[in-house]
This record gives sequence, structure tokens and C-alpha cells, in this order.
Amino acid sequence: MLRRALVGGVAAAGLVAGREGRAQPAPYPGRPVRIIVPFAPGGGVDAVGRTVAQRLSERIGVPVVVENRAGGSGTIGGQAVQAAAPDGYTLLFSASTHVMARQVLRRPPYDPLTDFAPVAQIGAAPLLLVLSPNRPQSNITEIVVEARRNPDRWAFGASALGSAGHLATILFLKLAGLDLVIAPYRGTAPALTDVAAGNVQLMIDPVLALLPLVQSGGVKGVAITSAHRSPLAPSIPTSAEAGMPGLEFASWYGLWAPKNIPAPIVTTLNGHLAEIMREPATVERFAALGLEPVFAASDDFQRFIAADVARNAELLRSANFQPE
Repeated sequence: MLRRALVGGVAAAGLVAGREGRAQPAPYPGRPVRIIVPFAPGGGVDAVGRTVAQRLSERIGVPVVVENRAGGSGTIGGQAVQAAAPDGYTLLFSASTHVMARQVLRRPPYDPLTDFAPVAQIGAAPLLLVLSPNRPQSNITEIVVEARRNPDRWAFGASALGSAGHLATILFLKLAGLDLVIAPYRGTAPALTDVAAGNVQLMIDPVLALLPLVQSGGVKGVAITSAHRSPLAPSIPTSAEAGMPGLEFASWYGLWAPKNIPAPIVTTLNGHLAEIMREPATVERFAALGLEPVFAASDDFQRFIAADVARNAELLRSANFQPE
């Protein structure tokens, strides 16, 4: 009887040990990571996302692949991440646009504040107001005077509803006392193409996305939406210098995961990203893009998002914005 009990006990112990061994998760990451950018290639979010993906791949030792899924003011790509397994292998890299879906869309496909896990805030940048090259105006004061005289001849392009550029455009119109058309696009590149062609006359978006076409003469750089001029374009005045004090706005970027992602994976990502944002190569690359290498880990990022959404929701209410 004793021998039988011992044998049974040994067998049971072996079974438990076997189960515990099988239950141990594989080290993360053990295969390529996919980062979805919910806008077209060539825009500001895409440029920053690819920089982060490259640096992250170098640190974690596996490929980090960027996949562009444009449309729906960022929600097409967002839905792909929401539906993915919460295992850290599908992530979303986006801008402040992502968290404004409920405020700017009539039927958003998800709640960006509860259906995703914020991983980290990564970078911030001022915006740039650009003008079609076929327009003679050169500053905000001249633009406002002419737009008041002929409002039907003026329209803004926006890379997406809820983007920093869209919100800054609403603030511009509020400060100017204007009611102009704001045409949403599927990313910065197609909107900027229409500004260059004169199909829409104005656009506000991050400096890194618009400055190359300004420098080549494709569009006119009118003003930077910050308190100080950008080192990348010192000849472009601030909004206050160009005739509109109070037009100060910045874009910020971040990484999200599907909700219920295990906390240890988020901690691992935070550790790598914090180191990446301190590396001289990253600081230099961000400076070349006109960005500040801002970093906030998941908890701080979540608090930042709540404050940012509250501020922008109030701006939309004050402008009587109606979701589309």
C-alpha cells in the first residue's frame, strides 16, 4: 500500500511538473513584430513609426515590420490591431488622431480609450500651416482678410478627422471668426498633393511631413504653431508673428496594443523604448524630423491621453463641431 502511494505520488508530482513546464510562456519577442500605421506612406506618422520600428528591431533582435492601413480617419488600421491577439506581436503606432475617434466620428468602430492598451508616448512636434503656391498671400493676416472677403474660394485639407492638424484648423477658424470647408483625406500625402495643386488652399500638419514640399517650392510655408521658430525652418515665422496669437498646437505620437496584453510584455516594450529615446542616434534622427524625443511609459501615457482628450473635446464643443 505504501509503495503504491509513493508511486502514485511521484507520478502526480511528475504530471504537475510537466504541466508547469508547458505553462511557461515563451520569451518575448520570439518572432517578428508587426506595427500597423493607420495612414498612407509618406506622412508624418509613417516617418516616425518607421524610425521607431527600425530602432526597436535593432534592440530586440527580431524584425519589426511596418504595415500601412489607411482610411477611416485612422480607424481601419485601428480595427486591425483591436482584433489582433493581445500577445505583443501586433501593435499600433499612431498620433493623437487615434484617441479622438469618439469625438469626431458619428459611429466609431471602437472606443480608443477602453479597447486598447496604451504602451508609450513617443515624440511630439509642432505643426506647420501651408498655403497653395498659386495664392499671393504670405501671412495669416492676409489670408484671413481674403478668406473673409471670398470664403467660397478657400478650404482646408486635413490628413484625418481628429488629427492634430484638424484640431489646429478648427482653432484657426475659431480665432479668425471664419467658417470654411475642412476636407478630410486618407493621410497627409494625398491632402498635401491637393494643396500643391490648388484644389484646397490651406493645410496644417506636422512640420516633418510638410517641410520638404515647402523647401522645394511646392507649397508656401506660412507659420509654425509653436511659441518659437523651428530650427529646421528658421525663416518661417511663428503663428503669433504671422498674425494669429493663440494658434499654438503640437502633434504627439504613441504606441498602443490590443487590450488585455500581459503587463510583462508592456514592461518589456517600455524598457526598450525608454532606452531608444535616450540614444544619441534617436535624438539626432528625431531632431532631423523636427520632433522632440518625448517618452512616457504606459501609466503616464494613459494620464496624458485623458487630459489631451478633455482639452480637445472642449475645443470641438466650442466650435460646434458635429461628428461625421
